[in-house]
Formats: sequence, C-alpha cells, structure tokens
Amino acid sequence: MNIGFIGIGAMGKPMAQNLLKSAEVQLYIYDVNAAAMAELAAQGATACPSPRALAAAASVIIMMLPNAAVVESTLTGEQGLLAGGTAGQTIIDMSSVAAGSTKKMAALAQARGIAYIDAPVSGGVAGAAAATLTIMVGGEAAAVQGVLPLLQRLGKKIYHVGASGAGDAMKVVNNLLLGINMAAVAEALVLGARSGLDPRVMLEIIQASSGRSYALEAKAEKFILNNNFAAGFAIDLEYKDLELAMETARSLEIPLPVGALTQQVFAMARAKGLGREDISAVIKVWEEMAGIQVRG
Repeated sequence: MNIGFIGIGAMGKPMAQNLLKSAEVQLYIYDVNAAAMAELAAQGATACPSPRALAAAASVIIMMLPNAAVVESTLTGEQGLLAGGTAGQTIIDMSSVAAGSTKKMAALAQARGIAYIDAPVSGGVAGAAAATLTIMVGGEAAAVQGVLPLLQRLGKKIYHVGASGAGDAMKVVNNLLLGINMAAVAEALVLGARSGLDPRVMLEIIQASSGRSYALEAKAEKFILNNNFAAGFAIDLEYKDLELAMETARSLEIPLPVGALTQQVFAMARAKGLGREDISAVIKVWEEMAGIQVRG
C-alpha cells in the first residue's frame, strides 16, 4: 500500500511513524522542513521533493497541516497534489480547517476524479503517538469505507459524521467547548486559590462534583499542579480553532458570545508569549491578575 503523508509536525510525525510500523505500507513523505523529512527517511520513509511528486507515487494521501491556506497551497499550483494526482486516488485532510474551505478543496479534487475526505482529530500529541486519536470524518460513504482500515491505524474511535466538511464542523464544535472549559477551569482554580483553598483539595472535590470536565481531569493535575506546560495541545492551536468557530458562526449568522470571550482569553495568553505552551498555561493569565499562583 503506497501512502503519502504531508506535514511532519508535532502531530504528523508520530502519526507517520505509526504508519511506518506496518510492513504493508510504503510511506512517501513531504514537508517544508527538510530535517523533519530526513528523520523519517532514516526510519524507512521515502522523502519526496514536492507534493506533486508525492501524488505521483501514492494512492492515498494524508495531510496534517497548520491551516487552510497551507492546505490550499499544498493542493493547488504547479507543484501541488492535484497537479500530480490521478483519478481514483483519495486525499484525506486531517488538518483543522473550516468546513467551507474543505468543501472548496473537495470540489477541486472531485473534478479530477480524486476522492477528498476531511478527518480532523482529537487526542493531542499523546493520542497521535499511541494511535488512540478520535477521528471525525466527512465525505462520501464509499470513499470513507475504503480508507477505514488506514484510519484505524491512526485512531481508536472513528466517526463518519456526514458529507464533505462535516468532520471539520464537528472538530470546530469540540474545540470550541474545549477552549471554553479550559478557560473556565483556569478561572475557577485561581478563584479558589485566592480564597485560600488548597488546589489539590479543590481538584479532588470538583472531580467528584458537577463542575468536573475533561479539561479539569486532563489538565489540572498533570499540567497545572505539576507546573509543566510542555505542549500537549498548544495555545496557538486552540486560538486558531476558536477563530474557526467564530468564522463558522459569522457564516451562519449566529452569535457565539462565550466563544468570543474565550478567544480573547487565549489572545491574552498569546500576548504574554505563551502561544507554544499547552492550553493549560492560560491559567498564568488569571494568576497574574489575581496575584496568586495555583501551580505547584
């Protein structure tokens, strides 16, 4: 099975490495970072000089890229995937982009007889490494069914949620909630600490009460209380996903007041230079304002 993989970043690298573990897969890779390609080439992947060259070698192509602009530039142009692709191929975009952008790219691919699937993920770097990602898939049922065994090499839970763009829409909804919950956890823990409560006691009680959430359980003890903010999911990425939610809301002409406020909280964190730290580092914004430290 000849598989192409474009985007050897924090998420893409462990995902590509999981594909390399299979003897059935011949992996072709491309990234603008030559060092990232060289590392995977040393592990058995074949480095390609351009997306076009990669498309000429692979039957299924996966993209894990930072934003819609990069996805579009990777697909189009003289050295893009579509220039080297042929009818019958499948492109799987696992990036987090707006549904409208995906529909546009899917139309370009389908005009050439190439199936286009959006399959954004949840689970962070740890989930990518362990191949336990949750994958939200949009696209035609037959095309999705054809690549299901491949997606199962990358994730534990795969959901086909609808037509082209539906996977991206689902990811936007999920990460809107994640951002809101993370900002709320940070705010609440700082309030408690400023009131004289022990952060670990707070955590234990909230986990057994109605205020519990994924953000609390995944981020409070492992990251905040251990003063460890190495990015599992970076503030910059959450800010980008919140912007996708706001963009979607504008296109649908509906308000997202809590989402808009949450995006501003993450904007404050970015302004403090925390963009590459884990989303849990948003607590530093509240700590500074309250004059107290929750972190261990």
